[in-house]
Order: sequence, then structure tokens, then C-alpha cells
Amino acid sequence: MAIKTVDCRLIHGCRPKGLDILESIYMKQTWRWFGPADLTSKSDMKMAGVEAVVSALHHIPNGEIWSQDEIALRHQQITKFKNGDDTGLTWDVVESVPVSEDIKKQNNHWREHIEAYKTSLENIAASGIQTVCYNFMPVLDWTRTDLVMPLNNGGTCMHFDYIDFVVYDIFIIARTNAQQDFPEQIIDQAAKRFATMSDETIQLLTRNITFGLPGANDTLSLDDVRAHLEEYKNIDADRLRANFIDFLEQIIPTAEKLGLRMCCHPDDPPFGLLGLPRIMSTEQDYKHIVDAVPSPANGITLCSGSLGARADNDLPGMMQRLGEHVHFLHLRNVKRTEPRDPDGIRGSFYEAEHLGGDTDIVSLIAAILQQETKRKKSGRADWNIPFRPDHGQDLMTDLNRRGQPGYPTIGRMRGLAELRGVIRALSHSEHGVS
Repeated sequence: MAIKTVDCRLIHGCRPKGLDILESIYMKQTWRWFGPADLTSKSDMKMAGVEAVVSALHHIPNGEIWSQDEIALRHQQITKFKNGDDTGLTWDVVESVPVSEDIKKQNNHWREHIEAYKTSLENIAASGIQTVCYNFMPVLDWTRTDLVMPLNNGGTCMHFDYIDFVVYDIFIIARTNAQQDFPEQIIDQAAKRFATMSDETIQLLTRNITFGLPGANDTLSLDDVRAHLEEYKNIDADRLRANFIDFLEQIIPTAEKLGLRMCCHPDDPPFGLLGLPRIMSTEQDYKHIVDAVPSPANGITLCSGSLGARADNDLPGMMQRLGEHVHFLHLRNVKRTEPRDPDGIRGSFYEAEHLGGDTDIVSLIAAILQQETKRKKSGRADWNIPFRPDHGQDLMTDLNRRGQPGYPTIGRMRGLAELRGVIRALSHSEHGVS
């Protein structure tokens, strides 16, 4: 990947001579952990240099209250080893408190779910956590067609194959009028591929697409997906955005009172799927939301991998223009591949090396450091923005672990090391990057 020259003088808080460069000053290094069943141990996280943990209570059904006891238990699981010794880790970010489908569609029990959400936030804040990530994606969370695509280096990664997804949409889920959403040449390719698929391949593709978030409590069957699509048939992007703003207008005052920073994760991938509205896919989407409900509690999870699947998303520019609203960072990279729609928006992509995809991560980190320096000078308590190495390729012993897809130990540790190197280089007063 060609890396643009970054002038270290642009980072106004570059470290002065004599400062110990091993001291962690910029960009707090966190790690997603799914609880005691996670194959990445607390010792693994410590050895990787992790400073804090990102976790959630995935076993609690969407719409129900996170109790103080359950939250306290997860804190203990993170901060203590089995023998009672301190791990040195803290639970700093909740990812996520799920927004129920009832809230997104404003039907059934949505009002009760909002009240439960407020209570969960009160209990989270009482435990000392200040940052809560969430998303407003309808029906499906992150979506991939292949969870173990082989790589030339012998590893594997997650992959979104556009043709496979169209096969699912038109020929497997058989969504009404689905063919109207795709160019003729894409439909032709999908028809030819579907004709060659075995029953086993079709079942695997179906499982992969509805896999969603590892650890989540909702597992969707084909009938479940069809039922959700039917309920969304009268909800377009404008209606879903209005429902989102209604949610924020009720939640954000509570979060602000509690000192919480709410940060919405973008759509993944950041374009339409299954005819469903997508409302958090671009810079304009985010600007609309932070302007609609202005508050320091209403912010952004900037995910470079999700947003990077669209060529028209300028990640360093987004950080420069919307950085004051960014409360949490997911740093990863994707490589966009063919086929793509004529406008270049929808298309195939795979999870690349953290520094090896289509997003200029070096320039993005430079923009993050600029924002942190600006915050620190202005006295903002939240100047040090937590980030985690998001996803990762399965490498070496990851291949035999059969762990959470997208969350391998070695692959993420490699990503964290690469990102840490960029941060240290850009934070040093004597060096630029070329």
C-alpha cells in the first residue's frame, strides 16, 4: 500500500525530547472480549499489551435490563484472575447494549424497551463505565458471506462476496422484487453461480450471512429473516432515521446526566442489503444525527473497516471534520474487489491486513492524534480516545482454535502491534513518516 507522507508537525502534541517513548500517552489500547468462554484469555490480553477491555452481556436478551449484579460479575471476570490476583485490566467500553428491533421499527414493546435501555445505562454508569457503543442496523448486524476465505499467506479472513449475497437475496431468501435492486449483469452472474451450488454450500452461505455478531443471543432462521423483511416493507430510510432520532431524544438526556458517551457504530457493510434501509453509512449520515440531537453524549464509533468498504468514504477527512464527536475507534482495513455496481458503492471486499487495505490508516491515525491533542489542550477529560484492533486475519495457531469469526488472537495481536507502531512513530517529535 502506498503511504502518504505525514508531517509530524501537524500533530501539535508530538512528544518533547527526553520523554519516555514507551509511556502510553495517545490512543488507549483496548481489546474486545466476549467473557469467560472467549478463547482469548486475560493472560493473552496482558501479553498483547492491552490496557483495557471492551465487553458486553450478550446473554441478556435484547430489550431486557442489564442488572447491577450482572455488570458487577463481568467487571470481576475482567479484573481478576481465577486465583484472585488482579489482572491490571479494566472494563472501559460497553459494546454493545443492543437496540431491539421493536425500537428500530417502533412497534410491539418498543416503549418498554427504551425504559429498560435507560435503566441499563444507569446501572452501567454506576459501575464506572463511561463509553457505550451500539448500532442501529435493521435485522442483520455485520454481514459476511464467507468467514474463512483462504489467503495466499496460508491464513484465512472474512469475506463479503457480492455475487454470493445476491444469490442469497434472490434465490435463497427469495425476497419479493429483489431483482429490481441489482444490475442485470450482476443478476446473471448470481444465477449462474446458484446453478452450481450444492445443498451444503447453500446451507453454509445461509448460516454465514445470518451469523451476525459472535456471542449475540439472536440467531435468525430464513423464516425469521422473511418475517423481519415483511415488517420493514413500509419503513424507508427517512422513517428509520426518524425512529433513530426519536430513540436518541429519549436516551441522550439520560446518558448526558449520567456522564456517558454514547457512540453509534456504522452499518457493516455501509450499503443497502435485502432492501432494508441503511442510515449510518456515510459522513453525511453521521453529521445528520449529531446535528439532530446535539449533545456531548451523542457521538460516533468510527470504524475504519465498515466505512472503508465504500470508496467514497474519506476516513481521515471524516476524523478531521467530525472528530470532536468520536468517542470510540475500531481500526481495521478492507480490500475492495470486483464485482461492483456501476456507481462503485456496493461490491465485494475482504478483511485485509490492518495496514494493507484500501484505507490509509497512517493518515487516519495522524488525524486521530491531532484530535486528541486538540482535546487535551482544551481540557477535555475524554481526550484519550480508546481504540481496539478490530477483526483480524486468522494466522498460525488461530487456524486450529475455531474461535470467534473475526476475532482471532494472533491476527488481532498482529494488528495491534502494527497500529501501535504507527502511533508511536507519529507521536515522536523527531520523526515523520514517509
